[in-house]
Amino acid sequence: MRLSVEPAGRTEYGPGVVAELPDFVDGLGHSRVFVVTDRGLRATGIVERVEKILAAAGIEHAVHEDIGPNPSTAELDRGAAALRGFGDSVVLALGGGSALDAAKGISLLAGNPGASAADAERLWDASDGLPLIAVPTTAGTGAETNGFGVTEDVRARRKVYIGHSSVKPRIAVLDPELTLGLPARITAATGLDALVHGIESLASRGSTPFSAAYAAQAVGLVGRWLPIAYRDGGDLQARSELMLGAHLAGHALTLSGLGLVHGIGHALTAHTGTPHGVALAAVLEEVMAFSAPAAAAAYEVTARALHVGPSADWADAAVLAVHEISGAIGIKRPLRELGVALEDIPAIAAAAVADVVTENAPRLPSEAEVAELLRSVY
Repeated sequence: MRLSVEPAGRTEYGPGVVAELPDFVDGLGHSRVFVVTDRGLRATGIVERVEKILAAAGIEHAVHEDIGPNPSTAELDRGAAALRGFGDSVVLALGGGSALDAAKGISLLAGNPGASAADAERLWDASDGLPLIAVPTTAGTGAETNGFGVTEDVRARRKVYIGHSSVKPRIAVLDPELTLGLPARITAATGLDALVHGIESLASRGSTPFSAAYAAQAVGLVGRWLPIAYRDGGDLQARSELMLGAHLAGHALTLSGLGLVHGIGHALTAHTGTPHGVALAAVLEEVMAFSAPAAAAAYEVTARALHVGPSADWADAAVLAVHEISGAIGIKRPLRELGVALEDIPAIAAAAVADVVTENAPRLPSEAEVAELLRSVY
């Protein structure tokens, strides 16, 4: 299947579509490309594949590979300096959510000389960044759908949001072939992230009929195909459906915002370095149960999308369905296995409550309630 749609930014989707990158670059009026990717992606052969596609079309390009799993403000500053040195170009974000998020920040900083990632809050009203094409190599974050990213202030041990409308990718290139053979643990972590995006979008205070339509479809696709892709990394249909589900979930969260699962997940990742999806899985079921009194209708939609029910208690049915998916992909772990000490819990709870995404939760928690929840999964 091959689709070309433009409902909320242009999306190119289908096996092999990455080969059309030169046409996409040309369509943006450029002939030079600055590729932003993570340090480990070259080993998969994907970076070399993209370089060959660009070189065959005579497109001058540079590859910046200094992005880690949880990109820091320092990494964004180094990337922006490299991009300023390379000059006017299209920024090609290649990789998982960390690379895509970092590329947005780098593009924005390069378009605002003198700015640094520490200026993130004022950059929301900044000048335009350089145009960006996003090529995700995982199915999870949906970062290709929006103009913001998350970076880590290592000194403050907190997440920082950096973004601007100008760095929303002009084109999202969704090629499921790039996810074939992705390790099972990464498939699980990124796919679980996409599932949470759908569920939290449905339940969030910012939910709208438009975001709910994206989110319900996303939950259904991810819930069905994630366990299959986890079991068989070479199943192209599973990879394709999972990538589409993650993309739709990205559109959903862009419209609605997220909630407490991500608030806690951000705090856990900042504190322990735990992969984002693993951090979310640690508390997803418990946060859903906590939120149920305020999210009954959303959890009915969730349960129906996951093909469970009818049920006398739709929230319980949704939590059970999520529990089964987490079990099928072996992702849920107690906090003590993630490097959390009991004495760390108050600080993690405080960071979670302070995170801006938590303000969008259907049931607003106190620090004490989050700490109690964290102790329940310790």
